[in-house]
Amino acid sequence: MHQDFSRTDRIGQQIQRELAALVRDELKDPRLGMVTIQAVKVVRDLSHAKVYFTILNQEGDRAESTKLLKVASGFLRKMLGQRMKLRTVPQLNFVYDDSIEYGAHLSSLIEKAVSSDANAKDEDEQ
Repeated sequence: MHQDFSRTDRIGQQIQRELAALVRDELKDPRLGMVTIQAVKVVRDLSHAKVYFTILNQEGDRAESTKLLKVASGFLRKMLGQRMKLRTVPQLNFVYDDSIEYGAHLSSLIEKAVSSDANAKDEDEQ
C-alpha cells in the first residue's frame, strides 16, 4: 500500500511551523521585515532542508533577506534542535518563493486579456 504522507513531509511541516515561530519571535533584525515561511522540503536522509519564504512588506530586498536568513541559519538550526526531537537537524537553505508574485502577474495578464476582449466585443457590436 502506498503511503500518502511520508515521514519527510511530516518533518518538513513541523520544521515549517517551528521556523515560522522562531523567525517571528526570536529574530529581531529590523532589516528582515515580515518573513513568511511558505514551505519546507526535506531530503530523505534529513541532512538538508530547502526553506521557501516570502516577504510580506516589499520594503526589504530579496537578496538582503536571503542573506540575513542564511546568516541566522545556524541559530535557527540550534533552536530547531532544542524544540524538535530529531537525531539530526537538517542544514537550512533559504530560497525566496516568488510563486505569489508570479500568480499575481498571471492574474493581471488574464484580467487585461478579458477586458481587452470585452472592449473589442463592445466595439464590434457598435
